[in-house]
Amino acid sequence: MDSADVIVVGAGVVGLAVARELALRGREVLILEAAGRFGTGASSRNSEVIHAGIYYPRGSLKARLCVAGRERLYEFCRERAIAHRRCGKLIVAATEGELPELTRLAAAARANGVELALLGPAEARALEPQLACAAALHSPLSGILDAHAYMQALLAEAESRGATLVCGSAVTRLVLGGEAVLIGVNGAEPALRARTLVNCAGLQAPAVARLMQGFPPAHIPRACFAKGSYFALNTRAPFERLIYPLPDAGGLGIHLTLDLAGRARFGPDVQWVESCDYSVDASRAAAFYAAIRRYWPALKDGALQPAYAGVRPKLSGPGEPAADFRIDDARTHGVPPVVNLFGIESPGLTASLAIASEVAARS
Repeated sequence: MDSADVIVVGAGVVGLAVARELALRGREVLILEAAGRFGTGASSRNSEVIHAGIYYPRGSLKARLCVAGRERLYEFCRERAIAHRRCGKLIVAATEGELPELTRLAAAARANGVELALLGPAEARALEPQLACAAALHSPLSGILDAHAYMQALLAEAESRGATLVCGSAVTRLVLGGEAVLIGVNGAEPALRARTLVNCAGLQAPAVARLMQGFPPAHIPRACFAKGSYFALNTRAPFERLIYPLPDAGGLGIHLTLDLAGRARFGPDVQWVESCDYSVDASRAAAFYAAIRRYWPALKDGALQPAYAGVRPKLSGPGEPAADFRIDDARTHGVPPVVNLFGIESPGLTASLAIASEVAARS
């Protein structure tokens, strides 16, 4: 039986960051990825936004790791010439009735150590002339990056320290054996032994945890899948910054994001689903037009075209308060060789380097 010090399940952005951090600390790391290449799930189907740390409850893992991870991510990109831009973001109240929520959001951000400037409508239009709003919060710390190039850099650094990525290797059996975990892939009997297993399987993390024979089921959350579709703008957007409405149930609202070439896309919306489906229903465009025109009334008919969709691995369902990240180690579930990462949705990309340090400290 082959053995490894650490096996990381999942080669999305968080799994790659965890593998790199553990390899940098001298651990022998094997990464198992079910897909044919790294980063094909949620990590490649998001807005590629670097978040400031605005939305999350004070003291939560999301708040702490987003704020810590943000500056580390900017530094990582600068040092390795990974394309990124600190373009800033405006969060808008479309009507005066939304002003109290904008004020609450500013207070929540301040509690997380993130200062936002409150702008009146004229000040907001001075920054973005086509923006319509009653007021806006300006976040100069928000930005965008090339997520694929970032993942490539994480993998390259992990491999330079001896980590190995094996794609096309779906974990299908896990047996807890005292101080180790036995792992079977692609339906075979267990042929791998790991002293530590880090479950970074994203959408499938609860399903991977349920494979563990002898693992306490009370510590495996239900998976809630929130599909989000994106529509691209078929002309150049007249905005230089990210434009966000106030958050809505299940997400941050249908917002404008820019790629590094200046192309604009809008999304994601929220559609609760039972399984992963990455098709984009063109009929959802009607709701997009209505949402976008609340802050950009000049959007023309026919300007949107279906782009792509992603699915967020949530731990809370429709109508429930948003759940925090979960990083469960032996102190949580009593199984020393296992660290489970559950509900690592947004701001997981921004927080990835800080998440990796947190996992390494618990492994």
